[in-house]
Amino acid sequence: MTGLAATLLSIVMLAVFALAAGGIYLIATRRDRKRGVLMLAAAAVFLVNVLIWTLPG
Repeated sequence: MTGLAATLLSIVMLAVFALAAGGIYLIATRRDRKRGVLMLAAAAVFLVNVLIWTLPG
């Protein structure tokens, strides 16, 4: 994996953590449950994409 690809995957993982934390916060504080769930779904999609790109083979 090149340096650029590794950097981009790292940035996406930071986005996963930020989206997950924001989604949990919105759900826990009962501010906007719908957006919180959407943020968690986006985090899950990003995480699966990173896992697919880092699988060996």
